[in-house]
Amino acid sequence: MTASVSSTPVPSFSKRARLRMWSKTDASSAFSALGAGGVCASAIAAESKAKEAIRRHTARSDILQFLYAVAGVKSNQGTGVDVAGIFRLVALAVLCLGAFAAAQTAPPLVIVDESLPSLDPGVEVRFPLSGRGGVPPYHWSVTAGTLPEGISLTPEGVLAGRPARAGRYAYTVTVEDSATPRNRISKDLQTVVSASLVLEWLRPPQVRGDLIDGAVRVSNGTTDDFDLTFIIVAINEIGRATALGYQHFTLKAGTANFQIPFGQTLPYGKYLVHADAVAEIPARNRILRRLLETPAPLPITQGP
Repeated sequence: MTASVSSTPVPSFSKRARLRMWSKTDASSAFSALGAGGVCASAIAAESKAKEAIRRHTARSDILQFLYAVAGVKSNQGTGVDVAGIFRLVALAVLCLGAFAAAQTAPPLVIVDESLPSLDPGVEVRFPLSGRGGVPPYHWSVTAGTLPEGISLTPEGVLAGRPARAGRYAYTVTVEDSATPRNRISKDLQTVVSASLVLEWLRPPQVRGDLIDGAVRVSNGTTDDFDLTFIIVAINEIGRATALGYQHFTLKAGTANFQIPFGQTLPYGKYLVHADAVAEIPARNRILRRLLETPAPLPITQGP
C-alpha cells in the first residue's frame, strides 16, 4: 500500500511573523513555568526583544537601500550581479569612512608664521603664508588692519605685489579649512617696508635756457654696502635719449641723503627726465632699484 503524500504547501512566514510566533510560544512556556504572576513580565520582555529586532532589521535595510541608490547599484532580479555598482558602493563606503576618520583625527588648525621678512619699496615680493592641521585646502583672507599699499593676500595665502612706500603695517590674517563644519583661526602679523634704497629729487629737473639740470639724493638704510649705479637721461619727442648724469660708486651702509647733481645742454624739444638708481648687494645676491620721472615734458625753446 502506497502512502499518500499531502500536497498542501508548507506555509512561508515572514521574519516579522516568525518573531511574533516565537514571542507567543515563549509567552506560553513562561506561563506554564512561572504561573500567571510572572508570565506578564516575560511576555512584555519577549515583545520588546521582538520589536527591537524588527527595528534594527528595518534600519539596516533602509541604509543599504540608500547606499545602493547613491552608488548606482542596480537591482538584478536574479539576472546577475551588478559588478560595477558593487565597486562604486565599496568606493563610496571607503570615501565616507576616510572623510569621517580625517575629520575625527585632524590636528588643530594653526598659522605657522611668526614674523615676516622686511620688504623693499618698489621691489616685487611673493611670500607664501603657512598653515598646518585641520583639513586642507585652506582659504586665506585679511580680516583686520591694512596690508602695505601695493601688496595683496591671495585666497591661497600668498602675499604678492610691489610695496609702494616704507612703513610698518599691522593686520590680521584668517585661515579657514575644508572641514565640516569649517575651522577658522586668526593671527596678528606685521610687515615692515624698509627704506633700504631711497632715491629722491633734491632739486627737481628745471630748464635754464638750453640747460636742464638738478640734483637727487640717495640713501642706504641697510647694514650692507651698495655697489650703486646712477644714471639720468632726458628723452625727447622722438625717443632720443641724452644722458644728463652718470655715477658708479660704493654707497656705504647707513649713508643718508648723499647728493648727486646732474645737468646737460640740449637742443630744441620737449624732454621727459628719467632717473634710475640700481644697488647691487653681492653678498646677498640681491639687487634693488629705484626710479624717478618728471610728471610732464620740459621744453627747451632755444638752442645751445
